[in-house]
Amino acid sequence: MKTKYIAGIILMSAALACSKPAEQTSVELTASIDEGQSAVQDDESEPNIVQTALKSPDHKTLVAALKAAAYVDALSNAGPFTVFAPTDHAFSLLPAGTVEDLIKPENKAKLQNILEYHVYVGVVRESMVHGSMTLNQVNGKNVSLVKEGDKLKVNGTDVVATVSTSNGIIYVIDQVLLPPQ
Repeated sequence: MKTKYIAGIILMSAALACSKPAEQTSVELTASIDEGQSAVQDDESEPNIVQTALKSPDHKTLVAALKAAAYVDALSNAGPFTVFAPTDHAFSLLPAGTVEDLIKPENKAKLQNILEYHVYVGVVRESMVHGSMTLNQVNGKNVSLVKEGDKLKVNGTDVVATVSTSNGIIYVIDQVLLPPQ
């Protein structure tokens, strides 16, 4: 009898729980149908690679290049990615007019190739680098990541900062990497 009584209470509790309206949670969608992942608004999660670059005062040229190459959404996706991000100063070291020429629509493929040479699919943390590693970049060309003492270099270029993001890692570099021909 006691078992039937307890079973009855459990059934009544379950029935009451099912009859209560579920709490409603609303999510505001701010992106239009033609915008991609980069248009998703999320102020609570760890920023992704693009959101991090957008907030950086030293990566305005890189952000402009990503926009011109139509790669903002690609680097906003889940990844994971390892990105070698040249600073604005690094872009200024290129011959005069190079950046302005690369962001022209007719040079989009060339710009994409250069940007792809800065991206590896996967995360390579500094602690994983012992000596030298070869990474096959998105454009199919290789870069050499080398750790000498406490210094990290990619193709001989100094890594000046490391930033973890929700979809990978950014290594800030002081030169633009140019893919081999």
